[in-house]
Amino acid sequence: MDSFEINKLLAGFLGTVFIVFSVGIVSDALFHSAQPEKPGFAIEAAEESAEGGPAAPAAEAKPIADLLAKANVETGAAIFKKCQACHSGEKGGPNKVGPDLWDLIDRPVAAHEGFAYSAGMKDFSKGGSEKWTYDNINQFITSPKKFVKGTAMGFAGLPKDEDRANVIAYLRTLSDNPKPLPAPGASASNAPAKPAEGAAPAK
Repeated sequence: MDSFEINKLLAGFLGTVFIVFSVGIVSDALFHSAQPEKPGFAIEAAEESAEGGPAAPAAEAKPIADLLAKANVETGAAIFKKCQACHSGEKGGPNKVGPDLWDLIDRPVAAHEGFAYSAGMKDFSKGGSEKWTYDNINQFITSPKKFVKGTAMGFAGLPKDEDRANVIAYLRTLSDNPKPLPAPGASASNAPAKPAEGAAPAK
């Protein structure tokens, strides 16, 4: 093959490369899309209720004093059977995965003899000054890990107000000297008071 043929082949190859390269440049210019500053995009929408309107604000928690006024001890005893996998409720009963719950109401937090409490529960106890008040128990069994950070208790919690009140009413009976119930309508900080005469007390 002489030099003339080689030059023709090279010229053809270079021409092809030039055409392909030119087409690429023109295509990029025609169909170029700018890169966004931030990947993705945010969707902001108000939550809707089942009826299709905006979601209503979360209802305020009912005071435990009001819930206990309508609590049912027998129902609480039935619910407490779920707790017995980890807790005993007898006087002098053994500690299991959790401590014995006999005479729990107003007992200092993390103070039951013979039980190894988690660091989170010890911190919550504030050196024994914090007690298992009706309100503390109510908030704890609503969501243990949310109320006491670092607790080892794996129970998810009781979301229903009535279930918690029934269980707490039952726990109150696990004592030789059950503590007085808080007066309905009283805030959590108010001192407990016995039910008025004629009212049906929780057993």
